[in-house]
Formats: sequence, C-alpha cells, structure tokens
Amino acid sequence: MASSTHGDDFALSRVPQSSRKHWFGIAVQRFGQVSALSQFLLGATLGYAMTFGDAVLAFLLGSLILEVVIVFVGLIGQREGLNTSLLAKWTGFGEVGASLVGLAIGISLIGWFGIQSAISAQSLDNLMPGIFPVWVWSLLFGLAVTAIVAFGFKGMQLLANVTVPLFLILVGWSVISELSRHDIGELMTGPPPGPAMSVWAGTGIVAGGLIVGAIISADMTRFNRTGPDVVKQTVVGVTLGEFVIGLSGVLLAHATASGDIVAIITSSVGFIGLLIVITGTLKINDWNLYSSTLGLVNFISTAFGKHLNRVTTTIVLGVVGSVLAAAGILGQLTGFLMLLSVAFPPIAGIMVAEYFIVKIWRPELEASRAEGRLPATAPRLVPATIIIWLVSSVAGYFITWGIPAVFSLLISMVLYVIAGKLGWVRPVGTVQTRQAETTASQA
Repeated sequence: MASSTHGDDFALSRVPQSSRKHWFGIAVQRFGQVSALSQFLLGATLGYAMTFGDAVLAFLLGSLILEVVIVFVGLIGQREGLNTSLLAKWTGFGEVGASLVGLAIGISLIGWFGIQSAISAQSLDNLMPGIFPVWVWSLLFGLAVTAIVAFGFKGMQLLANVTVPLFLILVGWSVISELSRHDIGELMTGPPPGPAMSVWAGTGIVAGGLIVGAIISADMTRFNRTGPDVVKQTVVGVTLGEFVIGLSGVLLAHATASGDIVAIITSSVGFIGLLIVITGTLKINDWNLYSSTLGLVNFISTAFGKHLNRVTTTIVLGVVGSVLAAAGILGQLTGFLMLLSVAFPPIAGIMVAEYFIVKIWRPELEASRAEGRLPATAPRLVPATIIIWLVSSVAGYFITWGIPAVFSLLISMVLYVIAGKLGWVRPVGTVQTRQAETTASQA
C-alpha cells in the first residue's frame, strides 16, 4: 500500500519524513512558479506606470505580503505533510467545506492551465508558422505538461531543473540585448512612460499576482523536512523571482516605452523571446495542473466516497484542459475564473486562524501526526466557517481600493478568531476518515 500511496503523490494522506526533499530543490520549483511569464508581464505593467524606485518599493512590499502568507500556510503544510484541500478538513472547514475548497481549486486552476496552454500555442505558432494550426499546438503543449505532471512531484522537479535555468538565461539574453542600447542610469531615474500608478496600487498588483499560489503553498511545502526550510525556500524563491524577473520587466518597459512584454521580447530578440514565452509558461502550468488534480481528487473522495488515482485524474484533467484550450472556449471563461479567485484568500485566513490561534482541531492533527496517520474522524460541516468564507469573499469582490485579496484574508482571520472565541465554530456531525489506515502503512 505504501508504494501505491507514494505513486499517487500522497494525494489523500500525509507525506512521511522519508519522502521529504531538500529545501533547495523545492526553492527552485518555487522560483519557477514565481518567475513565470506573468511575472515578466507584471514588471512591465509597473514599469510602464511607475519610476524604477517606486517599482522597487512596490515589489518589496508586495513580496513581503506574499512571503508572510506563504510561510504561515506553508508551515502548516510542512508540519502536517498534507496538501491544501485535505488539510482544510481539520483547519476549520470540515469535510463539506474542504470538498468545496478542493472543487474551487480544481475548477480555477484547470481553467488557468487551459488558458496558459492557449497562450503558449500562439507563441509556438509564431515561432514555427504553418507547421500546425494553433489548436494543434494547444493540444501538444497541454499534453506535454500533462505527461510531466503525471510523474508527480519528481517529474515536476526535473522540469524545474531544466526550465528555470533556461528561462533565466533567455531572460538575461533578452534584457542585455535590449538594455545595451540604452543608458541604464537614465532608465532607473527617468519618469514612467505611461500614466502614473501609486506605490500602493503597485503593491496590490504584486501581491494579487501570486496570491492563489501562496494560498495553495501547502501542496508544495508538505514535501519540506523542517519549518526553517519553508522559510528559506520562500525567501529565496519569491524574492529572486519577484525582483530578478519583475525588475527586468520594469527596465524593459522603460527602455521601450511599452507595457506589452510579449511584444517587447519577441521584437527585440525574436526567436529567443518566443522561447522565453514558452519556458515561462511551461513552469507555471505544471503547478496549475498538479494542484487542480489534488483538489479534484479530494473533492471526489469527500463528496462521493470514491478514491481517484492521482495519475489517472491528472491525465483526464490535462486532456480536458488541452481540448478546451484548443477549442478556444477557455478564453471566454477568464472573467469567471477571476471571480472565482476572490474565494481563495479567505481560505488561507481561516486555515491560519484555526491552526495557530483557535486550535479546535489541532490536537487531533498533532496526535495522529505522531502515528503517521490522518485523524480518525473529521467534522462533517462547520456552518460558521462557510458563512465567514462567503462574507469574506464577497468583501474581497466589492473592495476596489488597496489590496482586496489581503483585506479579504484579514477579514476572514478576524471573523474566524472572534467566532472561535465566542464558541460559534462548532461542527455539525462527524465522519470517519477512511484514509487513516492507508497512510499508516507507509510510515
């Protein structure tokens, strides 16, 4: 049973210490997740509207916010060895709430997987026009990522080891090629080429750009060996990803007086620029599919009592996402996915508040952790949590100033702590955890 669980990447169980990884390899994955094409685009967006100094400050503040969220959620994942969707059962949500968390993660990230596949397909068509139609490139790119993710964390580590250095080399080539034509001092001290943006607004863009990745960080940190490893990989991966890639985008925007990073890099370095688009998208898309799979596996397990195989589910979701990308349907779903994203920050707020402050179910987690098992039971439904989640999500949707994602996260924390102290966080029903014996056999 142990090998089966291991091959399933511990989708429904704890990751034992024997399967934990060195922090630096995971930091490479975190860096790869942060240093995607979207980060380049974010830097160009800020550079078009901000001075270099203001952009540095926005990246600093936004990165600090992200790192705090990643570290706290990541520490829970590291201590318990559980992915986000499974962990939610004992961090305030109960079985019903956790299944909804898993479903939200599954739908959202498979949608973004398809959209990213479509973006890369367009780049491949530009790189090699006339070889295949764009829809064929969408299928090929999506299925290639699916094949890698089917191998689980190990396959994704190998991908990161290749694509992260390659992406950095390509970005370095692009930046040097373009900036060699300009005076760096003038770019760093000159005014923004476009309409001005405040540091606060820029901070919100930086923090919001990776907030979903921060909230599902337990999917990654459950493979860490120690708490300090979580901190080290977060500081190294996020800081380098935000500043190296983000500030490169800022300088390029100043140099070209444009915020369209894809147009900038493809026009300045042509073939190399298109490879940047592809490698940058490849490394973020594997995590989209991986976390989507974990979310769906946990949803089906909870809602229908069926234990899906992670590899099989990965392949099915990857094929579905690739086909939808090829059909062009997902381009119409961006608005829906953005709407769904407001539900994510409160998840982190509730989990952190329960685990570190309210601690209703923490004793059960700690007792079962010592035995290498999941808690024998889980709360079926926690009505107060569902209400807090809904209220905080709605607040995040309607707040249009500052950093809505951070506000909704903080609101959920405060409301949950208050509800917990007043005794309102009470479960309705208890269910047996059928995975407990499976996990025990692998320790």
